[in-house]
Amino acid sequence: MISLSISNASLILGAKAIFRKLNWEIQHDQRIGLIGPNGAGKSSLLKLLTGEYSPEPGGAVVRARGVSVGYLSQQPELDMSQTALSSALEGNPRLAQILAELETVESRLGLPAVYENPHTLERTLAIHEKLLEEYAALGGDGYPTRVRQLLLGLGLPEGDLDKPLSVLSGGQKKLVGLARLLLLGPSVLLLDEPDNHLDLPGKTYLEKLIREYPGVVVIVSHDRYLLDAVVTHIAEIEDGKISTFTGDYSSYMLDKEERLARQEELFHVQQREIGRIEASIKRLALWGRIYDNEKFAARAKAMQNRLDKMDKMDKPITERRRMDLKLSGWRGSNKVLELIGLQKSFGPRRILDGVEETLWHGERIGLIGPNGSGKSVLLRLILGKEMPEAGEIRIGPSVKVGYYAQEHETLDFNQTLIDAVRYAGNMSESRAVAFLLGYLFSYQQGQQKIGELSGGERSRLQLALLVLSGANFLLLDEPTNNLDIASAEVLENALSEFVGTVLVISHDRYFLDRTVDRILTIEDGQLIGHLGGYSDYLAGQQNQTGK
Repeated sequence: MISLSISNASLILGAKAIFRKLNWEIQHDQRIGLIGPNGAGKSSLLKLLTGEYSPEPGGAVVRARGVSVGYLSQQPELDMSQTALSSALEGNPRLAQILAELETVESRLGLPAVYENPHTLERTLAIHEKLLEEYAALGGDGYPTRVRQLLLGLGLPEGDLDKPLSVLSGGQKKLVGLARLLLLGPSVLLLDEPDNHLDLPGKTYLEKLIREYPGVVVIVSHDRYLLDAVVTHIAEIEDGKISTFTGDYSSYMLDKEERLARQEELFHVQQREIGRIEASIKRLALWGRIYDNEKFAARAKAMQNRLDKMDKMDKPITERRRMDLKLSGWRGSNKVLELIGLQKSFGPRRILDGVEETLWHGERIGLIGPNGSGKSVLLRLILGKEMPEAGEIRIGPSVKVGYYAQEHETLDFNQTLIDAVRYAGNMSESRAVAFLLGYLFSYQQGQQKIGELSGGERSRLQLALLVLSGANFLLLDEPTNNLDIASAEVLENALSEFVGTVLVISHDRYFLDRTVDRILTIEDGQLIGHLGGYSDYLAGQQNQTGK
């Protein structure tokens, strides 16, 4: 059964055509991963499905009868004066309506006109029973507990539940928006990057919610591991067109490579056929003129008609432009970082308790753990932004540290891109412009202030500045959070060729498997090492628990 369909839809925003004559059907039991490069129109497509955007005349978005749509944007609109818990509790307004209706019905049961009239009493009791059933289905008296567990499961700390939304981070606000939507339970769930800022337990919890959701889910995500874990279909937007596939992300990419190879082969076959026909037309036309023979001219015209009617294939784009990221690095000290008896507390809570660890040249280390476990604190200590209560941090004498900040706080938002690159690389404006082109920024974008950039654009700029820093020890805090899949793959390849050492905080499990050779976790104030990537770590944990 089709829940939603788009037919012949064109969307033009300002002077830009996002897509033209798009057709797409969404079935009631599908879990769809909506993918594509940054700026391809994924969020715009979701807004078209919700009705926030309307297609150009001639196009239509059709919703099946009884189908409701819920949408989680990248920045949910919430009442900032409410606490996280109170906002989530209001996620399903129907619950409050039921309680009000129950109160009204129960007051009517005490009226003589009701309890003295058997027919009216029976009808009122039936309404009361139906309301109680609906109340129970939504969680009933256990609803507040369900809401609390949902927020905690998604990764919101217990201590933040009663804080105003105004003091929470953007990622935490998004968790509240996601919880509200899940509690509402629409027929079609449209999620725009719901996994951004979730830690690994939160992502695991989200995967379970999506797999078990009793309706359609369309999820925009750059997390390839999550897409493989939950989706039944892939829809990719590219060049204003949509391609669909049954299966997970990895299967789709294999199928896409094979399909592009076949399309390229068929394109070349057709081009040879077109060339042969065009040569024949040219030859027949020449003969017709030389010999003044109408038969040759008629044959040439017939072949031209055949050529004009041919359904010509577009040349498939097998190689797309990607950012030119080259993290060169250099050899430096063999012992890159040494942590000796490191201690750090926040109030009564000890985050790090006598930590001992050594990082060696060439290592690729992933630092993982729940939000609030102390990962970012450790990076700030290494950078000297915070001081330990005890212990020592030693950085090798031939080591230069480069830092990628999760919230982009190392960037000056009032600076233009060109100025940022000029000062970081000590280069002329023309060289800065050429350098930025390698990171997919136009000259016009280079003149913009950094504060006007999208999250993905800020991420690419931070990586560009990291290259200019000439560092040989990289501290990366969630570097793939705002990158599209193609850019994340470029970063993975650059790190594999980097002559230096990497310590990366990441909740991107696919990225960790592609880049790191050792995992560190913070457990009871200690750093615990695990050889291999994330999948090796997960397998080890499962073996320990006997799962």
